[in-house]
Formats: sequence, structure tokens, C-alpha cells
Amino acid sequence: MAKTFNSYNPTDGQILGRYPILSAKEVAQVVSKAQAAFIGWDKLGFSGRKKTLLAWSSYIINHIEEIAHLISLETGKPLSDSRLEVANTVNHIGWAARHAEEIMRTSHRAPGALMANMSATVERSPMGVVGVIGPWNYPIFTPVGSIAYALAAGNTVVFKPSEYTPGVGVWLNESFKAVTPLNDVFTTITGLAETGNALCTSAINKLSFTGSTRTAKLVAAACATQMTPVVLECGGKDPVIVASDANIDRAVDATIWSAMANAGQSCIGAERVYVDERVADDFIEKAIALASTLKAGAPGEGNYGASTMPSQIGVITSHIKAAIKDGGKFAYGSMKSIQEPFIQPVILVDVPESSAAVREETFGPIIIINPVKSMSEAIQLSNDSRYGLGANIWSKRQGKKIASQLHCGMVAINSTFSFAAISSVPFGGVKESGYGRIHGPEGLLEYTYARTVVRTRVNLPLRILSFKRTAGTDRLIVKASRLLKGRLG
Repeated sequence: MAKTFNSYNPTDGQILGRYPILSAKEVAQVVSKAQAAFIGWDKLGFSGRKKTLLAWSSYIINHIEEIAHLISLETGKPLSDSRLEVANTVNHIGWAARHAEEIMRTSHRAPGALMANMSATVERSPMGVVGVIGPWNYPIFTPVGSIAYALAAGNTVVFKPSEYTPGVGVWLNESFKAVTPLNDVFTTITGLAETGNALCTSAINKLSFTGSTRTAKLVAAACATQMTPVVLECGGKDPVIVASDANIDRAVDATIWSAMANAGQSCIGAERVYVDERVADDFIEKAIALASTLKAGAPGEGNYGASTMPSQIGVITSHIKAAIKDGGKFAYGSMKSIQEPFIQPVILVDVPESSAAVREETFGPIIIINPVKSMSEAIQLSNDSRYGLGANIWSKRQGKKIASQLHCGMVAINSTFSFAAISSVPFGGVKESGYGRIHGPEGLLEYTYARTVVRTRVNLPLRILSFKRTAGTDRLIVKASRLLKGRLG
């Protein structure tokens, strides 16, 4: 009898569905079918793939209530947030479909003076089969950031959704099948950790993973056994920098939303705030006032929902306890804010930088606010982290200057989350927040490989790459090199 697992509503524990746990053998079979389907999908060309992907995006937006409801059930997030996630997803599919041909166009390169008789071009080709392992916090938006771009580039895709949101993954697969007669171009597989590991060690040509840094290291190690390249989008401990010239009302509104929305379960969500001490009291007072209007609850009742993954509540609890033990204080909330499966808003202040609450990703509706004496101190503290995903800056005049000094992959000035919604820019981090990029031109090229093609246009009398090269030719090459001073390319 085939093994199965259940999907649960995190709000009330209700079973939502039962899904098969695919074995390594079954995963290998799915990948094999995707390899066979790659030939036809690639031959369809950019225009054919564009037509299919645009039809897919239309299908999703036309069924937004259906999929948004399912997202809300499996994650516990409000229906409004689910709709926003779907809308952003559709935008990314459309952008990838419309720009793939332009971005993957063959480029001509200057051959240089010494090789002036040659034509040099670089072609971009799809890799083959791309495996995607998606997260549960944004179960359609985040994986499609890899899926759509990989498909637009000409690859086929095998997708393993999180075991907490398998229904969304299956729906996504069915929606794609509804718009194309082609089989095995995009396939969803379900299962637990062993199924994900089987995908990593299968005959895929690249893997795109979103999840914790700890799991990402295991994924990278598994893929390394097959020399499979990976894209890793991992956790963050994203800082917010608030300068003295910031619009405090807007900064507070965006920061509290960034920290609390989706129950704080956003890799790019605000987790620590460094605010100029001259405006810190005002910022904290307004943050408390806003947080006091928020409530965690079931969809339709709360401003945000439950913690989707029950085990995360333990992490959140330990971080709050660590913050208080290490000398931090509650500005709003208390240990009673933990009301499993919900966590009410918590604002902590004056938490030492050495505390685990500052050093490690919390992934809950918790925000730490620490005053700083200068923007130099704010920058230094922001960079003093093993993570480097995103950051927010609030300043009327210093935004660009501060942004250029931050060690992270993305920065939003006087906004939040905006870099995730703009399809034309890459998304990803540095340090232990991962490597590789999704979205934008970089996201398309991530699922291709470069092929250099050099062609002789004119045969020269000099035989350079030959055993018949003469001493005179050697002298000519050295003389030319001296005259050009390395300007041969």
C-alpha cells in the first residue's frame, strides 16, 4: 500500500487532504518523463512557450478565488493576503514569458586585436530538467519565481511543494495542464523530506530550493553528489534602518506590517530595527500604538493568521525568552502573547546584539527595536550578521548612501517588500541567505547555460595555433602584446 501524509489547516487542525509520498524510484520516473518532454517543450520555441505561459497566468487570475481560498486554508493566512500573493505570482509568469527571448538572445562579443579574424558569440540554452523545492509561507508566489522562469527559458520542471502546503502545489500543476496538451512539462510531486532528497539526487540538471539555511546546506550536499548546480534562497534576519530625517509615520506603518504580516513568516520580513536615537522614542511609541490595533486570528477574524509550522512556535518562544534573559525588555506584548497556534504582536527593545533573538532568524510576529547613535552604527550592526537577504531604509536624503554600504542582496528605500514584487529585478541573498537569483533577467539566465561559439571569418597567413608556428611569428606576437599593453580583448 502506498504511503501517504495529510495536509492540515493550521488554524484548527482539520485534515484538508491526503497526498502520496513518492519514493525515490517514483521520483526518478517523473524526472525521466520530464527529460523526454524537454525536447518538445524546447522545440516549441519562445513564441510557443510564451503563448502557453500567458494562458497559464490568465487561468490562475481567472480562478483567483479558488486558489486564494486553498492558500488560506493550508497556511492560515487571511484571504486578502492570499489574493495579493496570487496577483504577484501572475505578474511574474507574464514577465518571464514576455522577456525570455530578448534576454536569451545570442550576444556578439569583440574578439580582440589578436583574434580580429574571428567571430565570437555566446548562446544561451536551457539546462534540461529543473527541480524546484518550494516553501510553505508563500506556497505559490515563491516557487513560481523559479518555475515560471525555468519554463520560459525552455526547461521542464519537477516541483516538490512543502508538506504543509501540498494542495497548492497540486493545484498549480493541474492549472498548467488545463492550458496545454503537452504532458510532463511541469509536474508536481508530493512527499516528505525523503521525497525532496530523492529529487536532489535524481537526474535533474539544476535544483532551486527555498527554505531554511540549515536545510539548504543539506540540499546542496545532496545535489553535490550528482554535480547538480543549485539556487538557494534561504533565511534572513532583515534589518530596518531609520534615520532622523525619516517619515516616521510611514516607517512605522511599513515596518510593523513587514514584521507582523503573514504571522511574521516572511524571509524578507523586518526582524530588527536600528533607529536614530533622536527619533527612537517617537518611533517606538507609534509602533506600540499600531501593534495594539492588531490581532492574530483565523482568516476573517485576525489581521494575520496562525503559525503554519507548529514547531516554529518553539523557536519563537525561545527567542523571546532569550531576549528578556539577555537584558531586553517588552515594549509591547509578553510571554502571554504566545497563544498557540497564534502569536499576538510582540515588540522588544534594548536587546543586546549578542542575543540569539538578534542573531538568529525568528520567523514570527516579533520585532526588535534598538536605538543607535549614528547611521554608521546602524550600518555596522546591520552587516554584523551571518545573513544577507534584504534590508529596508527610511530616510529622505540618505537612502542611497546607506544602501550602497549594506551587505545584502536587496534593499528597499522608503518601502518594504517592493523588490519582491518588481519582476524585472533579481531576488536573492548573500552569505548564509543563499546564492543564485530568481526573478528578472538574472532569474531567466539562472536556468540556462552559456555556449561560446567562435568562428573563423578570415584565414590569416600567420599560423599561431599550429606546430608550424615560426620564431618570427613568436616575435610578432610578443611585439604586438607590448604595443597593445594587454588590450588584446
